[in-house]
Amino acid sequence: MHTLKQIADELKEIPASVAWYLSDISEFKGKQELYTRQLPQKLKVLREHALIESAVSSNRIEGVEIDRKRIGTVVFGRTLLKDRCEEEIQGYRDALEWIHTQSEKIKINETTIKKLHKLSRGNIWDAGEYKEKDGDIIERLPSGDTRIRFTTVSAAGTPSMVKEMIAVYSDLIKHREVHPLLAIAAFNLDFLCIHPFRDGNGRVSRLLLLLQLYHAGFEVGRYISLERLIEEHKERYYEALQHSSVRWHEVKHDPWPYIQFLLYLLKKAYIEFSTHVDKTGIPKGEKTALVIEQICRMTSGFSLSQLQDKCPDVSYDMIRKILKDLKSEGRINAKGRGVSALWYKKGNTLK
Repeated sequence: MHTLKQIADELKEIPASVAWYLSDISEFKGKQELYTRQLPQKLKVLREHALIESAVSSNRIEGVEIDRKRIGTVVFGRTLLKDRCEEEIQGYRDALEWIHTQSEKIKINETTIKKLHKLSRGNIWDAGEYKEKDGDIIERLPSGDTRIRFTTVSAAGTPSMVKEMIAVYSDLIKHREVHPLLAIAAFNLDFLCIHPFRDGNGRVSRLLLLLQLYHAGFEVGRYISLERLIEEHKERYYEALQHSSVRWHEVKHDPWPYIQFLLYLLKKAYIEFSTHVDKTGIPKGEKTALVIEQICRMTSGFSLSQLQDKCPDVSYDMIRKILKDLKSEGRINAKGRGVSALWYKKGNTLK
């Protein structure tokens, strides 16, 4: 809540690195439709891998692990579970499936937050319920000693804090006062600082992050496990969280280390996604179909360069050949010659 209000009331400029991340991520987002439309079978495999990795990694970050031989059975099956660890991993899988299939219908509210906690925590006694007692985040040092890393919001103050956090976030998104990724990252930081549940806050924060990204149109988490990337950069994750939570209660904290980390993570996910489904993965026939589909969408004359902007993973030479073939078939016309030529459809469709 404090980070969201800070961004809503005081944001005048953002760090240059954050601006670059936002630009790069937006560019990657523009390719999502191309990939999801052209490579359904390849993406199906990515979805299955991401589901497994997300369920396992998000729990492993919290020290919950199961026998590797049982992972596929626990994640995809409805087998008899052996212990509580398997129950929590399967519960997290259920939460992921709910988000993957129903994200457009799921609102960011207290009901959703509690349901995600209940799903991911299984049948434990306080699943889906806010903490009843105050609790600090304790860090265990290499020496074996412990120290308080962060004092969370009191149990009595948690419900009102969560309500305010949701209200400020919803207002920012509704009125588009800041970039949605900044609002999402700020929400994530505030949620972790409030720490509304006795246990399982990290897992719920990652589920909420996925859901909010879907709402904003960033669906890379469907194909690349954000949880696995967080686990791979766990030290950096906790370091950024620690830096950004200092003086949070006083609203004098610096949220940018944590915001930058989440943006870095999202960009890394998109780079990995693109690597899996780069232009070599689109068969030639599908590239032709893509170009023709984009031509059909044109409402007036268009240039070759304009068409290439719509089809960034199809080479200039291939687009030129497709246009030449369509012209010879009498399906399109051209006015002018060379790169300055304007192309026109014959009729409303090429089909």
